Amino acid sequence: MALEALGWALVDDRRAERLLSLTGLTPERLRHGIGERAVQAAVLEFLANHEPDLISAADALGTTPEALVAAHRSLSE
Repeated sequence: MALEALGWALVDDRRAERLLSLTGLTPERLRHGIGERAVQAAVLEFLANHEPDLISAADALGTTPEALVAAHRSLSE
């Protein structure tokens, strides 16, 4: 789910810039660390902290905002 959410976030340049800015991740870190729980959690946390993006991402991914938030919690444990 985090990979799909990342793909969704990166489609929009402004949202991608905000993701990098707010998470502190770099494009290189994303490329090399996307398989890591911490990076995946950061992507989902980015969405969870901005309700309009959370709702839009959930709609685009065919899931619910609650499922994205639950995935974030699971990865953050």
